[in-house]
Amino acid sequence: MAKQIQEILIDDLDGGEANETVSFAIDGTSYEIDLSDVNAKKLRDSLSPFVASARRAGALPLRRRRAGGTRALTREKSADIRAWAKSHGLNVGERGRIASKIVEQYEAAH
Repeated sequence: MAKQIQEILIDDLDGGEANETVSFAIDGTSYEIDLSDVNAKKLRDSLSPFVASARRAGALPLRRRRAGGTRALTREKSADIRAWAKSHGLNVGERGRIASKIVEQYEAAH
């Protein structure tokens, strides 16, 4: 028996036929949207002035997500976690990545 599977993209804006999936990111969140050629051009044209003035950050890292997700720590939060860990006798370095177990313990305590 033969089987044919066909994937049809639907434009997420107008419900018509889409030709491509466009990926973009803003405020640390990545998005994908299926768009027709016309709507993809509108998106790119509307972002063009911002892209022209922006710094390139490089490719977004592929990360494994845990239940509940993960986020990069701010400097202030890292400093708070380090101070808390030291006050509780936990071994934490002055610089670099903070072990996830320590971050989890800090989060559970706060």
